[in-house]
Amino acid sequence: MAQTYLVGVENLAFAPHYSTDAQGNYQGFAREVLDLFASTSGITLEYRPLPVDALLPALLSGQVDLKYPDNPNWALEQKAGKTLRYSQPVTEYVDGVLVAPERLGQGVAALKRLALVDGWTPRGYEQQVQSGQIALAPSADLKQMIHAALKKQADGVYFNVVVATYYLDNVRAKPGALVFDPSLPHTRSAFHLSTVKQGELIERFDRFLVDHATEVAAIKAKYGVEASLDSEHLGVEQWKVDFLERQKAKQKSP
Repeated sequence: MAQTYLVGVENLAFAPHYSTDAQGNYQGFAREVLDLFASTSGITLEYRPLPVDALLPALLSGQVDLKYPDNPNWALEQKAGKTLRYSQPVTEYVDGVLVAPERLGQGVAALKRLALVDGWTPRGYEQQVQSGQIALAPSADLKQMIHAALKKQADGVYFNVVVATYYLDNVRAKPGALVFDPSLPHTRSAFHLSTVKQGELIERFDRFLVDHATEVAAIKAKYGVEASLDSEHLGVEQWKVDFLERQKAKQKSP
């Protein structure tokens, strides 16, 4: 019998990285990578979607064997005194501010009201928030946050750039309505797989990432989780990049 491990995952609409369907099935980029690891390693992975704030306690108490995503810099107070093992980076991400195209490049001074989802910390904007220069507009979820910005109730939204862009493109069908502003403060980091007790499994996963790098890269490309990470139009599909560039050129022409 294949060894079975329980992976704690976020019960969150975070496509294309991951989401759960109406039946509670985990899906997306993360599911495909982890399934490939299981099938090539002769193990079985079962997924337990949990509320975000319940996921780390489930790992620390031994209710799940592994947690995804995780990062050594997250929840440091909760992890104090605990020894966690982290895999090599699975995929990179950028958290930053998306604004209406006409607000692009106006700088932090132009941000008076910033929308974000409850529980998110606007990294890089703490000082402006504390001083009152930026007022936060909390939203219950991604849908409400995007709605606030489209209705001009906020000057920008702070979120995972690829996820926000995917939502605009595929759910709201408003590609380019908000675009990442790379001139504003943003955080670049990575998602890791973590564990408390299954260190040997993390080592196997790290070897898998090297041995199956080509397949993992193909899955990344399929889901666009690292789409244009070094581009001004981070997360945007190429045809939309071309369109936005043409729009910008028109605005600049006399």
